[in-house]
Amino acid sequence: QVHLVESGGGSVQAGGFLRLSCAASGFTYLYSMGWFRQAPGKEREWVASIYSRYGTTSYADSVKGRFTISQDNAKNTADLQMNSLKPEDTAMYYCAAALGAIAGYNYWGQGTQVTVSS
Repeated sequence: QVHLVESGGGSVQAGGFLRLSCAASGFTYLYSMGWFRQAPGKEREWVASIYSRYGTTSYADSVKGRFTISQDNAKNTADLQMNSLKPEDTAMYYCAAALGAIAGYNYWGQGTQVTVSS
């Protein structure tokens, strides 16, 4: 059973930065890890993904150039470095894992809150 635990959320002022970390356990190989977020009253949205085989990354347009996802396969962690934060980045951030391309992200962490004040 894959288990994901996020850490690193908090409150910052606009223009600041935070680094989120996701620790994964209970698997032999992960196809991909990703970060999603959900703001109050809005649907959960995808933020970024990293694919384990080649380290390929992809980002939502809203965070491209500001956020960086990285993965440490030795430590089984996936981090999200968030720079130039904006108030609209305020949300609960969730780490997700996919065992395969077809299954998609079907393992989720409990979430960590990020609040950006103007």
